[in-house]
Amino acid sequence: MRQQSRVMVSLCLLLVAAGTMTVAGSAFGEEQDKLEMAAAAKITIDDAIKTASETVSGKVIEAELDRKHGKLIWEVEVVTAEHKIMEVHIDAETGTFIDIEEEKAKSGRFKRPRSGAGAAGLDGK
Repeated sequence: MRQQSRVMVSLCLLLVAAGTMTVAGSAFGEEQDKLEMAAAAKITIDDAIKTASETVSGKVIEAELDRKHGKLIWEVEVVTAEHKIMEVHIDAETGTFIDIEEEKAKSGRFKRPRSGAGAAGLDGK
């Protein structure tokens, strides 16, 4: 019975170790992808933000390098005066504006402030 318990514990530890290695490998793969995309991008994040700001007025809250449809693009999120999040797509090789999408509120990502005492708007007032 004791031998069987040792075997079970060993198998569980082996499974946990394999799962940890898989997650670590996946995270390493994602980081490697980011490094490769950054090296391939001819347009800097600053240039992408500048182009997005000239296209949509508001506050830039996020910029991310991504690959869509085989093309390297900057996705720059801007909060407008109307409290909408607009995602501006900029070609990461040429710096040209591609298009704009309105981001839909995602659960927990962008919530309207609660009314009443202590509620703050996007500008913190």
